Amino acid sequence: MNEKQTNTSSSPTQRPTKKQKELLVFIEDFIAKHGYSPSYREIMTGLEYTSVATVALHVNNLIKRGHLIKREHNARSLEVVQPTGEQGTPLLTNQVSDAEEKWLVTKVEKLFTDATSEAAPTAQQIQDITTVLTAMRVLGLEGAAQSFAARLSELRQHVLPDAP
Repeated sequence: MNEKQTNTSSSPTQRPTKKQKELLVFIEDFIAKHGYSPSYREIMTGLEYTSVATVALHVNNLIKRGHLIKREHNARSLEVVQPTGEQGTPLLTNQVSDAEEKWLVTKVEKLFTDATSEAAPTAQQIQDITTVLTAMRVLGLEGAAQSFAARLSELRQHVLPDAP
């Protein structure tokens, strides 16, 4: 047999179910805390399952789906293929859907409309717009944020300086 069990299906990795996700997170946390993977009995106790067979079923399904690797004939050999916890998750800034981007742009448009509807925009309104545009940049929406830069500069010119 192979030294490692891996995903044998030709399909791409399937998203884990809620229970499987809980199991993956438990395994990751256990490995991070102890330096080795948990036994099936420790998983059973930690996740309050009623039998080790349930753990084995979930583990085998996660191996088939490509989320776990287990070395044959080797105790405590579970490895998470792609960590999902805080430690292993890379910072991804392009996770904004088109609908979310549209919502943010609409929000900025509303903030601009509110600010320009008054004789002079308030410092708080300018700050609110700046905050949302900065968030858009952080989320990887540089182009959308940049498209509002000229309007923001224009608004800033209308803010009256504080009187001494």
